[in-house]
Amino acid sequence: MVDIKKGLFYTKTHEWVKVEGGEAYIGLTAFAASELGDIVYFEGPDTDDVAQGAECGVVESVKSASDIYSPVSGKVLEVNEAVVDSPELINEDPYGAWLIKVELDSKEELKKLLSAEDYEKELANA
Repeated sequence: MVDIKKGLFYTKTHEWVKVEGGEAYIGLTAFAASELGDIVYFEGPDTDDVAQGAECGVVESVKSASDIYSPVSGKVLEVNEAVVDSPELINEDPYGAWLIKVELDSKEELKKLLSAEDYEKELANA
């Protein structure tokens, strides 16, 4: 059983979002981290704004490289430099090691995302 944290929003591409006020923290799920294996590199977005469903970074592991897709649209406020410097934090604590912080354009977009329960069903059916 993969760890799925309640109270977050999820995507079918295995990103999570934690909303605090008008800000959203975006990270990779425990499932993604376990599938990728040992993560050795993370690069955040090269733009000031991200769009829902658009690429917003890259992670590389000993197995492969994967694009990260933004679950929400908004202005990039911060890239987590701790994860840039130590990408293995994603494997160690996927829900603590957020990747980017975004100022949300619209909370309406959250309705398009999966709840923890829906994400769990998505994984079960995969």
